[in-house]
Amino acid sequence: MKLTGIIAISGRPGLFKVIAQGKNNVIVESLVDNKRFPAYSTDRISALEDISIYTDSEEKPLKEIFVSIHTKENGGEAISHKEADAKLVSYLTEILPNYDKERVYISDIKKLFQWYNLLHKSGNLILSEVVEETKV
Repeated sequence: MKLTGIIAISGRPGLFKVIAQGKNNVIVESLVDNKRFPAYSTDRISALEDISIYTDSEEKPLKEIFVSIHTKENGGEAISHKEADAKLVSYLTEILPNYDKERVYISDIKKLFQWYNLLHKSGNLILSEVVEETKV
């Protein structure tokens, strides 16, 4: 799964693709409506490739969870983030049974499914198979 260049900006809905970098900002493009605007250093920006979900033993990267959802749905969309909370928790438990129920809030779960579906609809959900070469 390749999430390079995809970011979330706190206070703004949706996800954004980094287009260019300026002196004091980055130019981003919304994955929802393709509008471009500058994001400044004062904005709270999070790269999706750096986000993880807490589990009982370690943190699991978001891209691995997206791969699990993609596999479960056979490449289709996931459950809507607007479903009932119990249904969302049940779905997450199916794909990540050992997630930390005390530190992962329902708002995090909703964002997870919203981001997955947004990436799927915009065509930015790119699965890249990593082939490891074994040396003898």
